[in-house]
Amino acid sequence: MSTVQLRQVGEEEGAQRLDRWLKRQFPQITQGLIEKACRKGDIRVDGARVKASTRVEAGQQVRVPPLPESMPELATPKSGISAADARMIQAAVLWKDQHIIALNKPAGLPSQGGSGQGNRHVDGLADALMFDYKERPVLVHRLDKDTSGVLLLARTPRVARRLAEAFRHRETRKIYWALVAGVPQPLKGTIRYGLLKAGARGNEKMRCIHPAEVDKVEGAKRATTDFAVLERLGGRAAWVALSPITGRTHQLRAHMAEMGHPIMGDGKYGGSAQENLGDGWGAGIGGEVSRKLHLHARSLRVEHPVTGAMLELTAPLPEHMAESWKLFGWDPRDVPADPFDGES
Repeated sequence: MSTVQLRQVGEEEGAQRLDRWLKRQFPQITQGLIEKACRKGDIRVDGARVKASTRVEAGQQVRVPPLPESMPELATPKSGISAADARMIQAAVLWKDQHIIALNKPAGLPSQGGSGQGNRHVDGLADALMFDYKERPVLVHRLDKDTSGVLLLARTPRVARRLAEAFRHRETRKIYWALVAGVPQPLKGTIRYGLLKAGARGNEKMRCIHPAEVDKVEGAKRATTDFAVLERLGGRAAWVALSPITGRTHQLRAHMAEMGHPIMGDGKYGGSAQENLGDGWGAGIGGEVSRKLHLHARSLRVEHPVTGAMLELTAPLPEHMAESWKLFGWDPRDVPADPFDGES
């Protein structure tokens, strides 16, 4: 337990409820603890008794009684989320404020539910990301199950609408990192093949359509991806940055496969390590490459829908990709954050 503290409300923290201010200062405390401490007079503002709903102003002094040091378990039997899953999804939080939560989505965790998945997907675990809000956050875009990286959730319906519009009108900059078989030529360019969905629901696969034929094929949609080779391992593999200008299903995976350089670990689009690099790939340089998909949503740049500030969110590589990068001697610090900077 901590000791009694006096905390001053900062210049940018005024005009908010006391309970919300306290939870941002001390994430481990619960609403029940705050209300009980207010009733007993243990929490005071400028020496006066207050309610949890009292609004604090910049410069005021808040008396805070001794508090527990550990985080409570946010998962409850009612939520249906296990304590382990709650800890997992909370640990994935990259950044949050009153309006947005940014996750580094783990590879293998679906964004939304499907047949036989129960609630073990980001949307199903959103109750564990409510923190001090009564409303559960909602997804504003998605990543494939096996793709890791930056994923945004909105904490209010208004913010969800504004972020959805930003994605819809392409007012974002998304950069993915991938390990691909071979080395694309040229080393930098744009892929404009259209995409046509084929296969049954749950087992969809995108077929690439030549740009000149897209408008002639029913159901085909135009798709555009910028790419840039960041590092090479001889002629056998490359670290590639990908920026999707459009947001079609499996767009990056299908486009790289169409170029003849499928993403490693992508069995659906011909990117298994054995098929492209041969048995025992990596053994000659001290290890083996994971067969998991090597596609990561590395960064996202978007204007904050409330403050107007530009958010620059970056997610560290998942463990299996970090191991591959270590194996090849590649360092994320050696490449530009945005190799497409200055391009339209």
